[in-house]
Amino acid sequence: MASDETSPSEHDTNTRSLALPHVLLYTDGACSGNPGPGGWAFVLQHPASGKEIEGAGAELETTNNRMELQAVIEGLQQLKIPSEVDLYSDSQYVLKGLEEWMANWKKRGWRTSSKQPVKNKDLWERLDTLKSTHLIRFHWIKGHNEHPENERCDAMAVQARERLVEEHNL
Repeated sequence: MASDETSPSEHDTNTRSLALPHVLLYTDGACSGNPGPGGWAFVLQHPASGKEIEGAGAELETTNNRMELQAVIEGLQQLKIPSEVDLYSDSQYVLKGLEEWMANWKKRGWRTSSKQPVKNKDLWERLDTLKSTHLIRFHWIKGHNEHPENERCDAMAVQARERLVEEHNL
C-alpha cells in the first residue's frame, strides 16, 4: 500500500467520526473533607444546535475522586446515541485513568501495578462501558483558573454539596 493511502480500519474510524454528533462535556467534582460530603456537576454542549444540558448531584460520604468520576459518568449518560465527545476536566485522576491506566487495570483484573485493587472500581467499570460507546478526546484544564465552564461546574458541584449538607443538618 502506498504511504498516502488509508488502511480500511483507519478509513472506517475517520468516516465514523465524521458521522457522529459532536459535543463538549465539562465536568467537576467537589468534596468537603476527603472523605466527606461531596458534589458533582457537568455541562454538556452541542455546538451545532446551541443546545445545552447541565446536571449536578451530591453524596454524603464520598471522596473528591469519586465525585470527579461521577460527573463524567452523569454527563456521558445524557448522550442517547454514540457521539464524538471533547471531555474537559481539571482532574488528572480522571484523565490519566481514562487515557493511560484503565487498559492496564483491566488486563490485570482491575488491579494496580502494585497488585492492589483499583480504588473506585465500580465507577471505573461504568465509565469503561460508556467510553466504549463514544469517541472521546480528553482535555485537561487547570482548575480555578477562570475557565467559564469549569468555574460553572465547580459552582454547581459546591451548591449541590451545600444543599445536601443543609438538608441533613450537618
